[in-house]
Amino acid sequence: MGYKIAGYDVIGNCEIDPSIMKVYKANFHPKFSYLMDIRDFVKIEDEDIPEELRNLDILDGSPPCSVFSMAGSRQDGWGIEKKFREGQAKQRLDDLFFHFLNVARRLQPKVVIAENVKGLVIGSAKGWVNQIFKDFDDAGYVPQLFLLNSAAMGVPQKRERVFFIAHRKDLDLPKLVLNFSSKPIPFRDVREDHGRYLGDGVVSQMLMKYRKPTDRDLSDINKRARKKTGMYTSPICHDNEPVPTITSSGYMFRMCDGLHLTDRDIANCQTFPQDYDYLDQDVKYVCGMSVPPVMMARIAEQVHYQWLND
Repeated sequence: MGYKIAGYDVIGNCEIDPSIMKVYKANFHPKFSYLMDIRDFVKIEDEDIPEELRNLDILDGSPPCSVFSMAGSRQDGWGIEKKFREGQAKQRLDDLFFHFLNVARRLQPKVVIAENVKGLVIGSAKGWVNQIFKDFDDAGYVPQLFLLNSAAMGVPQKRERVFFIAHRKDLDLPKLVLNFSSKPIPFRDVREDHGRYLGDGVVSQMLMKYRKPTDRDLSDINKRARKKTGMYTSPICHDNEPVPTITSSGYMFRMCDGLHLTDRDIANCQTFPQDYDYLDQDVKYVCGMSVPPVMMARIAEQVHYQWLND
């Protein structure tokens, strides 16, 4: 969606999850669509790959990143096959970045962009970054690494993400410069007038009755009101600032009325269009698993202006 906002034509995609593929096709109608594991896509015979997919302006990918998230014990997921939500298939996720780069080797786009979580550049995960840079180089690309915050890019959400942006060596392009400093958009500017009530008997909902303006998370209230820690950790969104990172699961509450965010609140904070068709999928899941379209559009605009505008 971000590329469409920036004026690009999105002509193809590869997706492992059938339900998400339906959502993607309903909204974008790609000419070339592959419902399969990326590891299977790279095995397709050369003669079966459409010529239009070669020498693309941009090949973009977001290899699933849950094993690099800062939540939980990250290393426990490295090198292990297990069943993740992404596609409901038993698989490794930590090596998908390298299979994505194998696609770049095959298709030889001018520019490759890959997004991931901030956790990829923190602590012991940094070793993966060194290997990713090496693989970019081996594939014939000059990579740069950016840590960007969507709140400085016209998105009413504080979402930090890592972007690897690389150009093909033969293009001999200058370094890409990305400096974003948009004025933060506060939650009050995009939220609905009334939040969503989770129902009687929901402890997290009841805790919000005891909220104070200084509370940042439901755990702050729980610790003060019930003298308990380590549970009910749900961010509280304040009207005067962008919301915290929207995740694919869990609750987020509104300080203004003590209620849960509505689907429209979530979509607006993620900068999804009003008419986006989620089909039967949960809005929070789709948005939480996505790069905010306006964030991606700002990057795509600069790549075009600095590298592709000939």
